[in-house]
Amino acid sequence: MAPTIDRELLRCLPKADLHCHLDGSVRPATLLELAREYDVELPRADAEGLRNYMRVSDARNLEDYLGRFDVTLSVMQTADALERIAYELAEDAADDGVKYLEVRFAPILNVRGGLDLGEAIEAPLRGLQRAGSDHEIVARVIVCALRAMEPEISRELAALAVAYRDRGVVGFDLAGGERGHPAATHAAAFRYARDHDLACTCHAGEGDDAQSVRQAVHVCGANRIGHATRLIEDESLTQYVNDRRIPLEICLTSNVQTHATERYDTHPLRRYYDRGLHVVLNTDNRLMSDTTLTDEYEAAAMHLGFTFGELCAIARNGFAAAFLPWEERRGLLAEVDRQIRSIRRDPRFSIRECGRARGCTDGG
Repeated sequence: MAPTIDRELLRCLPKADLHCHLDGSVRPATLLELAREYDVELPRADAEGLRNYMRVSDARNLEDYLGRFDVTLSVMQTADALERIAYELAEDAADDGVKYLEVRFAPILNVRGGLDLGEAIEAPLRGLQRAGSDHEIVARVIVCALRAMEPEISRELAALAVAYRDRGVVGFDLAGGERGHPAATHAAAFRYARDHDLACTCHAGEGDDAQSVRQAVHVCGANRIGHATRLIEDESLTQYVNDRRIPLEICLTSNVQTHATERYDTHPLRRYYDRGLHVVLNTDNRLMSDTTLTDEYEAAAMHLGFTFGELCAIARNGFAAAFLPWEERRGLLAEVDRQIRSIRRDPRFSIRECGRARGCTDGG
């Protein structure tokens, strides 16, 4: 295992969070305030009790983990609530050293109170735009479809994502319980997004085996894979993903909670990295997993032996894999390289160590 890495150094490291769910990242205090405002009953009446309840420590599988989302969604049915939650998420991420954030959610779940789909997506976009003005962060949206819903709804959500492509939406995703809900059923939605030049990601290999990843890659044409925890079970596909440099959105804590892996130290992230796959660390759900991106980097160091230099390389991967136009990504990468060079001069950090890490170079 690697030596202990100063946590503040990890917090200051410029990071990108590409896999973060809006409805899984609500502040407990905000959840309580909105519940009082909208007369919604919550399972706990105080912020600390609610935080503990929302932390998923008893899930048997992915489906159990997803059950907590009913609580947050109960207060996410107005434009004001969606805008506030999006703003606070970006604010919290910025405080955690996140410079680029892709927030994903399924607006079809936010229309129960009378919003239309357009209003359900415009409100979070406003919140993220305000956060970008107030804090040092760039934040964008990925629209999620859900595996358990009809493919016609997924096609409608893909069209929604395309319609807002120039207004802050950068991608299309498929989420939800994998087992029994193959991604191939929603291939038409992915085709629509790709035909309109919108980037795609897909949850796969989290609640099902490597065949789920195979569908995401070969049937849906995903540009990135969410989780991909069980990809490693298919050697040929792992090599294909590596050869094509398809980024993997790794979420350590939630993978342990859903039993996609049993422990941090059994997670395949270390093996993926050592083989040269394009891996990125992410939070998934800050509330349900009671985590920050700094926590995820710290877990990679403590349980999987990642050095600070290697974590520099993973951080840089996140910006390189962002669903932004290349010109914007290039600008972000240049700034990230400048900040990493500055951090490398910190006396707590060994320059020689960073020099051994793939991708963590003076010129980027």
